[in-house]
Amino acid sequence: MTENLISAAREQAAALTRSAYEKAAAAGALPAGADIKAQVDIPKDTKNGDYATSFALAAAKALGKAPRDIAQALMDHMELEGSYFDKVEMAGPGFLNFTLGRKWFAETLNSVEEAGETYGASREGKGKRVMVEFVSANPTGPMHIGNARGGVLGDALAAVLERLGYDVWREFYVNDAGNQIHKFAVSIDARYQQLILGEDKVTFPEDGYQGEDIRELAAAFREQFGDEWLNKPEAERQEAMAQFGLKNNIPRMQADLKRYQIEYNEWFLESSLHDSGYVAETVGLLTEKDWTYEQDGALWLKTAELLRQKHLNEGKTPEQVEKLDLKDDVLRRSNGFYTYFAADIAYHRNKLEKRGFDTAINIWGADHHGHVARLQAALDGLGLDGSHRLVIVLMQLVNLLRDGKPERMSKRSGKAIALHDLLDEVSVDAARYFFNNSKPTSPVDFDLGLAVREDSDNPVYYVQYAHARICSLLKRLGEEGMTVPAAAEVDVSLLTSPEELGLLKAIARFPEELKLAGRDLDPSQVNRYLTQLAGEFHRFYTAHRIKGEEPAVAAARLKLADTTRSVLANGLNLIGVAAPEKM
Repeated sequence: MTENLISAAREQAAALTRSAYEKAAAAGALPAGADIKAQVDIPKDTKNGDYATSFALAAAKALGKAPRDIAQALMDHMELEGSYFDKVEMAGPGFLNFTLGRKWFAETLNSVEEAGETYGASREGKGKRVMVEFVSANPTGPMHIGNARGGVLGDALAAVLERLGYDVWREFYVNDAGNQIHKFAVSIDARYQQLILGEDKVTFPEDGYQGEDIRELAAAFREQFGDEWLNKPEAERQEAMAQFGLKNNIPRMQADLKRYQIEYNEWFLESSLHDSGYVAETVGLLTEKDWTYEQDGALWLKTAELLRQKHLNEGKTPEQVEKLDLKDDVLRRSNGFYTYFAADIAYHRNKLEKRGFDTAINIWGADHHGHVARLQAALDGLGLDGSHRLVIVLMQLVNLLRDGKPERMSKRSGKAIALHDLLDEVSVDAARYFFNNSKPTSPVDFDLGLAVREDSDNPVYYVQYAHARICSLLKRLGEEGMTVPAAAEVDVSLLTSPEELGLLKAIARFPEELKLAGRDLDPSQVNRYLTQLAGEFHRFYTAHRIKGEEPAVAAARLKLADTTRSVLANGLNLIGVAAPEKM
């Protein structure tokens, strides 16, 4: 596992400060026995130091002394020998600023060399099983660019969590039952009849699926089975068409996602929940726990009461809860059919209870916002602690642009540009990088023109070019007899410029960035980090030569460049983007 040197230095600065206080107190320079709570932070401007603590300011009242006097006493009793820091200085009203030294920079190079492709890994999630369910698009048509964003967000998040030590399971929930499948079948049926009888003879349903893909499925059905199904009972015909459509569409979805570098541990069928009786069993459990009631022939969930309890448990006041527009939900209609919500509750019970995942993470579109608390509350009602164990990441919409101008969102599918159409126009690398380049809570501006440009304005090109540039450099120098030294052979004290130290600090940040990405369920943190790391390398390489320098300096800079290459490749691979050796 990789040591997080950012956290390690912060913790060491705190420990050094605490030790200095205890020594100053023992020497009579400061009053003893005070329990001081003070943070160690990384200043925005690191010109005066890499870490800063406000210990002296926080201790002023307890110790009855001016902060600067406390800070001076701490400095007088601070022992930095053998630590990560070269010096500590006082600043402003009494801050202590620590400057990183040779040991820390040497450990940074060592850490990347030793960890290799696993650099940034930790045991944070050890023993915890997490399911990430993402995309889960209805199998009634091609996947669109909203699904494309959810795909890379879920896949990259799963990869980050795996790197942090979690046991991760990727799942696609196939909605192959319910109203949308009935509408899918009716739509294919109508197009099938129109092919045989003529469009003017058969009215297409107003709420039917209008896409060209429905026409293609109807034509394929007719080509395989002829016109004989026209005279069969409607229910039988539409069931056959639903199954025909699903058997065509699901493999297409799987192929599109595989092309997009996404593969799942399981494609879970909604129909399996109904066929096994699991939906009925789940609704029965809610009834046993007195969370349901019958009205107008339907079975209702006491959603309002469940939500009321959830909001009160989360700290809302009774007055605040009463102002909320809380409503109950139907679980089983008067015709005996279970609702989508009932199946959804059963599915998530299956995740948390039957399959025993500690946490279930769902990637949903922002339009599902109102469904989140209701589903969590229903799971609370089953005793599964849905409010904590079910985590929903809501993602905002995609704005499609071309060279900065809005692009029409419709193509052959009739609704929105399909994933396979997008991947015909831009590379998989560009699609994955662009869709993962913003926080889930922010809309994505996907510029088709920018995504294919080969310049520094294109973020994926900018990062990949940094990696390829280093590979070309290593190859060229290798042909001249220069080889990358081992970290132990490098004199890091020769790396003294702002560009060199800035690049080393950026390299050391990778484990911390992964930790934050996992904590915030935001894999776009990796993209932002890679863009910054590439920028630090370009600045370093513009300012400093390697060839022709003194051998020790050239070796140190060559190792720094190669270490950067390793971390760039590591991060790109993590988000499913290639790290090319030449461009």
